[in-house]
Amino acid sequence: KTHKKAIYGLLSGVLDEYGKTEGAWILSLMKRVHSARTDIECAIKCNYETAFTCRSFMYIEKDQECITLPANSKTETVLRRTSAALYERKKYLLECVNGIGMDYRGTKSKTKSGKSCQNWDSRFPHKPNITPASHPKADLESNFCRNPDKESSGPWCYTTDPDTRWESCGVQDCSEECIHCSGENYRGNISTTEGGLNCQHWDSQKPHNHGYSPSALPEKFLEENFCRNPDGDPRPWCFTTSPSKRWDFCSIPRCTSDPPKVVEELVCATGDGGAYRGTISTISGKKCQAWSSMTPHSHKKTPQAFPTADLRRNLCRNPDGDRAPWCYTTDPQVRWEYCAVDKCPTASNPTTKPNQPDPAPTQKPSDNCKLGNGATYRGPTSMTMTGVTCQRWSAQSPHAHTSFTPESHPDKGLDSNNCRNPDGDVNGPWCYTTDRNKKWDYCQIPDCAGVKCGQPETKPKRCFGRIVGGCVSKPYSWPWQISLRTNTGIHFCGGTLIAPQWVLTAAHCLERSKRPSAYKVLLGIYTERGNEASKQERNLAKLIEAPGGKDIALLKLETPALINDKVLPACLPEKDYVVPPGTECYVTGWGETQGTGGDGVLKETGFPVIENKVCNRPAYLNNRVRDYEMCAGNIEGGTDSCQGDSGGPLVCHTQNSFVLQGVTSWGLGCANAMKPGVYARVSQFIDWIENQIKINS
Repeated sequence: KTHKKAIYGLLSGVLDEYGKTEGAWILSLMKRVHSARTDIECAIKCNYETAFTCRSFMYIEKDQECITLPANSKTETVLRRTSAALYERKKYLLECVNGIGMDYRGTKSKTKSGKSCQNWDSRFPHKPNITPASHPKADLESNFCRNPDKESSGPWCYTTDPDTRWESCGVQDCSEECIHCSGENYRGNISTTEGGLNCQHWDSQKPHNHGYSPSALPEKFLEENFCRNPDGDPRPWCFTTSPSKRWDFCSIPRCTSDPPKVVEELVCATGDGGAYRGTISTISGKKCQAWSSMTPHSHKKTPQAFPTADLRRNLCRNPDGDRAPWCYTTDPQVRWEYCAVDKCPTASNPTTKPNQPDPAPTQKPSDNCKLGNGATYRGPTSMTMTGVTCQRWSAQSPHAHTSFTPESHPDKGLDSNNCRNPDGDVNGPWCYTTDRNKKWDYCQIPDCAGVKCGQPETKPKRCFGRIVGGCVSKPYSWPWQISLRTNTGIHFCGGTLIAPQWVLTAAHCLERSKRPSAYKVLLGIYTERGNEASKQERNLAKLIEAPGGKDIALLKLETPALINDKVLPACLPEKDYVVPPGTECYVTGWGETQGTGGDGVLKETGFPVIENKVCNRPAYLNNRVRDYEMCAGNIEGGTDSCQGDSGGPLVCHTQNSFVLQGVTSWGLGCANAMKPGVYARVSQFIDWIENQIKINS
C-alpha cells in the first residue's frame, strides 16, 4: 500500500509541469484523442506524444477523454467549455531565457531592433541553412525566435529584411533580478514580498479573490507566483498567501544597465499600442485635447506624470496600458475616445490572444423543467432522450465511474438516478445509462416557460462611458430592471429580477422598514411614472438580508412575475467568479442624472471593472472595498450609478447573455473623478442565494 502511494506521488508530480485552466477549450486541426482514466495519465500521454510536440492537453473527466495538442493559448484562441480542463506545459509559456536560451520555446517573433522574423521553413528573403528538417528537436515553428545552434547571444531568427540575414531577439533573461523604471517588463522569479510573505499564485483565488487572471491577461506574463507589475504600480508586487495581507510590493533592486529601447511605431500599433507614436485622430473623427491642457476635461494623464509615454501636443497615445491608443477630446460631451489606429500586420501563422473563458450562468432550481443549462435542475426525469433508464449515480454497474457520485458532488442532487448536470454541461442534464453499450447520454428536459435569462428581445444600446452622464436606454432593453417602491408608489431603489418570484437588491434599501408590506415592486416599465400597459405590480412576501451586514438582499414576490418580452430575469454568475479588470459592464436606473438629461426614463451607462487592488489605492477609495465587493467606473469621473440607482444591476455581457455581476451599493458622491462606484459582488453570494430560494420556496 505504501509502495502504491509512493508511485502515485511520483506520477502526480507530472502535473507540476502544467498550468491548468478549468472550463477552457482549444480548437485545433492537429490533435490526437486518447482514453485516459485520470488527468495524470493524460499528462503522461502528452509527454510521450510522437506525432508532434505536445504543448498542451485537454481532459474531459466525464468522458475520460484525453486530447493532446501541439498548440496552446499563445498560438490558438481559447474558448469556453465547462466540461473540459486545459493543461498547458509551462515551459512553452515562458517568455524569458535561461542561460543562452537553448530551451526557449516562447512566441517572440521580432529581433532586438524590431525587425520581423522570417518563418523557419521559408526560403525568402534568405535561404536558411538551419531549418526544421535539419534541427527537428529545436521546435523551429512559425517565425518564433529560437537558439538551435548554441548562439552565445541567445535566441535569434532570420529576418524579413533582405539586408539583414539574421539578428538576436534580445529575449529577457529569466534570472535577471532587477527592474527598469516601474518594472512592468520584469520577468524574474522573485516570489516573496518586501515584508517576507510568500506570493499567491496568479491563477489561484485563495486566499484572495482577484481579477488578474493569466488567461485574461496573457500579455502581462503572470507566471507561477512571481512578482509582476500588471497595472502600472510604482514597482512589481503580488497577492500574498497571508489572509490578513491582500497584497504587497516586492523588493527588487534597480538595474544599472540602460532600459530596453522601445521600437517606436508610427503608422500602426501592435498589442495595446504602448509603443505607438503616430498622430491619428479618434474613431469618430473628433479632435484630441492636448495632454497638458485641462480644458474641457480635467485629468491626471499629464506629460509630467507619464514622462516615458511621449504625451506631446494632442497626439493619440496609450500611457496607462489601455486596450489601444486614445485621447481626451475637445468635445465637452465626450470625455475620451479610442483612436482610429490600424493594427500592424504580422507574419503568417500569427499568434492570437486568448479569450477569457466566459462564466456560465447559474440558474435557479425548478420542478420538471430547466433554466439555462439545467445546472440546478432537480426534477424527477430519470430517462435519457433515447428512452434508456438512467443508472443510479452511486452505482458502479454497468458503468464504473469515480467522477460524479453523491460523495464527490454532495450538493448536486445525485441521490438517485435522476437526470442532473453536475458539471455544468452546456447541453443540459444527463446521466450514466443502464445500456452497457452507451456510457452516458443527455436527457430531454424542457425549458421553463421558454425563459432565456439575460437575453432581451430588444437589444440594448450598450452605451459605454465615453458619454458624460450615460444614455437614455431603449424601452424594455433591460427587462430584469425593477423599481422598488414604497407601498404608496414612490420609487426609491432599483433591483434585478433573477427568477420569476425573486429579486436581488441592496440591503440598505430596506432600512426604512423590515415589513414586506411596506414595499412593492414594479416590473415591465420604462418610465419612472410606471403607467405603461406592460406594467406588472407585485407585493412582497419576504425580505431576506445577507448575514454579516453585507449590502445585498433577496425579495420574494407574493406571486411570480409573468415572463415575457418586457420582463425577463438576468443570469447569475458562476460561484466565486471574478470579473477581469477592464471588462465592459453596464448599470441602469432612474436615479440622479446631475442635469445631463433623461430624467424620468430608464438610463444606462457602461464603464470598465476596476480590480479591487487598484480601487483601494489611497488616491481612490483607500482600502474601503472588501473582497465581497467590486469596483467599476471611470477613474476620471463622468459616469457612475447615482443615489436613486441603489440596489440596481451591474451586468456584463457573456456568451450572448447579460450576467448580473454586481448590485449597486455605495460610492463617494456621484460620478466623481477618482471615486468609482462600489457593488456587492454577486458571485460571492451564489450559495446564499440558492439556499435561501430553496428554503423559502
